[in-house]
Amino acid sequence: MIIDADGEDCWIPRDGWADYRSRRREELIERIHQFGVAGLGGAGFPTGVKLQGGGDKIETLIINAAECEPYITADDRLMQDCAAQVVEGIRILAHILQPREILIGIEDNKPQAISMLRAVLADSHDISLRVIPTKYPSGGAKQLTYILTGKQVPHGGRSSDIGVLMQNVGTAYAVKRAVIDGEPITERVVTLTGEAIARPGNVWARLGTPVRHLLNDAGFCPSADQMVIMGGPLMGFTLPWLDVPVVKITNCLLAPSANELGEPQEEQSCIRCSACADACPADLLPQQLYWFSKGQQHDKATTHNIADCIECGACAWVCPSNIPLVQYFRQEKAEIAAIRQEEKRAAEAKARFEARQARLEREKAARLERHKSAAVQPAAKDKDAIAAALARVKEKQAQATQPIVIKAGERPDNSAIIAAREARKAQARAKQAELQQTNDAATVADPRKTAVEAAIARAKARKLEQQQANAEPEEQVDPRKAAVEAAIARAKARKLEQQQANAEPEEPVEPRKAAVEAAITRAKARKLEQQQANAEPEEQVDPRKAAVEAAIARAKARKLEQQQANAEPEEQVDPRKAAVAAAIARVQAKKAAQQKVVNED
Repeated sequence: MIIDADGEDCWIPRDGWADYRSRRREELIERIHQFGVAGLGGAGFPTGVKLQGGGDKIETLIINAAECEPYITADDRLMQDCAAQVVEGIRILAHILQPREILIGIEDNKPQAISMLRAVLADSHDISLRVIPTKYPSGGAKQLTYILTGKQVPHGGRSSDIGVLMQNVGTAYAVKRAVIDGEPITERVVTLTGEAIARPGNVWARLGTPVRHLLNDAGFCPSADQMVIMGGPLMGFTLPWLDVPVVKITNCLLAPSANELGEPQEEQSCIRCSACADACPADLLPQQLYWFSKGQQHDKATTHNIADCIECGACAWVCPSNIPLVQYFRQEKAEIAAIRQEEKRAAEAKARFEARQARLEREKAARLERHKSAAVQPAAKDKDAIAAALARVKEKQAQATQPIVIKAGERPDNSAIIAAREARKAQARAKQAELQQTNDAATVADPRKTAVEAAIARAKARKLEQQQANAEPEEQVDPRKAAVEAAIARAKARKLEQQQANAEPEEPVEPRKAAVEAAITRAKARKLEQQQANAEPEEQVDPRKAAVEAAIARAKARKLEQQQANAEPEEQVDPRKAAVAAAIARVQAKKAAQQKVVNED
C-alpha cells in the first residue's frame, strides 16, 4: 500500500475531550490506545496497556524527567517549551490511575526546565517536583524508583508490583494531545548532536522521516568511517544505513567524529578485576554473566538475573579489557527469549495434541455408545410388532375380565371361539402336511446314490463269490432259511421298485449301465440256484409248513398287488427300470420252481 501525501499539511477534523474528567476510565484508556500513544523514553511500551495493567493498585505515579544518557536533551527542551501541556498530561494520567502521590524526578543539570515546571506547579499541591543529582544512569526506571521512593523492584518483577507506575514526560505530553486535542502521535522531539553535525539541536521530527533527511538538514558532514548512533553513546546502537525511519523511541541521533569517542580498541581477556560489578547499577555480576553468555550456559545466566540488566553500558565503559559486555548480554537475552518461545510453542503443540487425542477418544466413546444404543433399541418394525402384540394381549385380558351375559331365550355367541379353533386346526394340518412333504422328500432315493450303492453291492458280491469258490461250505444251507431270505429279498425288491417308480430321477440312466446291472443280477441268480440245487437238506421239509408259507407268500403278494393297483403313480415308469424288475421277477420265479421241486422230492 502506498500513501501519497497531498502536501497541504492540514489536520482532519479533530474531536478533543476538554472535559475528560467526565469520561470513564475505560474510555480514556481506549482513546489513548487508539491514538497510538507509547512510551517515548526508550522502551516504546504501549501506554494504554500499561495503564490497564496498573489497575487500582497504583499508589505512586512517577514522571521521569531525567535524561537517561549524556548528549540527549529532548526531554529538557520539551519541558522548557511545553511545561503546561506536560503537567496537563500528568493530571490526565492521575485521573485515570487515582494514585495517592505524584512525583516528578528531574536531574539538577536542567535548571531552565526546573524553573518552568515550578512556575506551572506554583499553585498545585498534588504534584511534587523532586530534583536529583546528575549521575548516570539515574534515569533508569528501577534506579529512579529507588531514588524517589526507597523501594526496590524485585528481581524478575515490575514496578507495578510495589504499587509504582512510571511514565516519561514525552509520554505525558502525547497523552494530553491525544485526549484534549484529539491528535494522535505523529511526531516527537529528536536530538541531533555530534561533532559531525554542523547545526546540532532538537527538532520536531515526523514519524517515518528518514534519518538521512534529518542529518542533512542539520548540516551533516560525514567522514570516511562515519558512524551514526540512534540513542545515546552508552545504550544506543549503530545504524547500518541512514535510510531507516524515525520511530517512537528515536530520542537522539548521534554522529560523533573519530576523535570524539576514540578509536575502538581490541577485546582482551577478562582479568577478574570486578570493576564492572562495582559500576553496575542493578547490583549484578557482569563478569559471571559474561562467562555464562560466552559458554552458552543459559540456565546459569537466568539464575544470575540477566533479565534485570538494563543495558546501560556502565560495565563495558569501565572494563579495562575493552570487552563489549552489553553486546554479549543482549545476545544472551535474545537467545534465552528464543528458547522460551520455542518451549512455549512446544507446550502449545503438546496441548493441542492432547486436546486432539481427548477429542478423538470422546468421539470414539460417543460412537460406541451410539452403536450400543442402536443394538439395544429395537427397530421400527420390531417396535410395531411388539406394540401390536401388547395390544392383542391387553385386548384378550380385557375380554377375559368382562363377564359373559346371556339373555333369557338366547343362545351364547361362540362364533369367535369356533373360528379360532378352526384356525388352529388348519394351522396344525398345514404344519403336518409340511412335515410329511419333508419326510417324503427325505425318503426319495437319489439315483446317483442308488448307483453308488449298486456298485458297492457288486464289489461285495464279487468278493463273496471268490470266497465261496475257494472255500468249501462247512455246513449245508437250510432250505427254510433260504426261502425266508428269498421272500424278504422279494419284498425289499418290490419296495425299491415302488420308490424308484414314484421318484423322479435327477439324471437319466444310461442304457449300457442298466444292461450291465441286469446281467450281473442274472448271473447272481443263476449262481444262487446252482448252490441251492447242489445243496442237500439236512432234514426233510414239512409239506404242511411249506404249504402254509406258500399261502402266506401268496396272500402278501395279493395284498401288495392290490396296493400297487390302488396307488396312482406320480410319474411314468422308466422302461429300463421295468426291464430290471422283470428280470428280477423271472429269477425269483425260477428259484421258487426249483425250491418246489426240491420240496416234493
